[in-house]
Amino acid sequence: MTTRLAPGSPAPDFTLADQDGTDVSLSDLRGQKAILYFYPAAMTPGCTTQACDFRDSISSLQGAGYTVVGVSRDEPAKLREFRERDGLTFQLLSDPDHAVHSAYGVWGEKMNYGKVVEGVIRSTFVIDEQGVIELAQYNVRATGHVARLRKTLGVDA
Repeated sequence: MTTRLAPGSPAPDFTLADQDGTDVSLSDLRGQKAILYFYPAAMTPGCTTQACDFRDSISSLQGAGYTVVGVSRDEPAKLREFRERDGLTFQLLSDPDHAVHSAYGVWGEKMNYGKVVEGVIRSTFVIDEQGVIELAQYNVRATGHVARLRKTLGVDA
């Protein structure tokens, strides 16, 4: 069973390459609030919907002090293509060996079309300025997730 993070837990630090191959560490975000979301695969229908919802809400989220970062197992070149294709305006990080996914408890067994498979559990974390988990949401749905998250955070559209 995968260990899940809860509010009040320290967010596991990491360093991953972004869509341009530049290393990004969670510690780089200290001093600001972050929304870290994990998704299964770039350029798939659900992941595109979710990413575009974040893109469309980025002004209000940034206005409320949040930095949005997406994480998947995709290689940087695919993340760059995804970012360019859909006009995404936030960083996408590559975790090909799913080590960071495991640290956040988002790699494990899940139901997919009625079958139990091992993979990415679509999840979102809100991390405070000191690197502490404020909100941990596992098994989120791609459609409508960002609107629900904004409501939970009290961020207007």
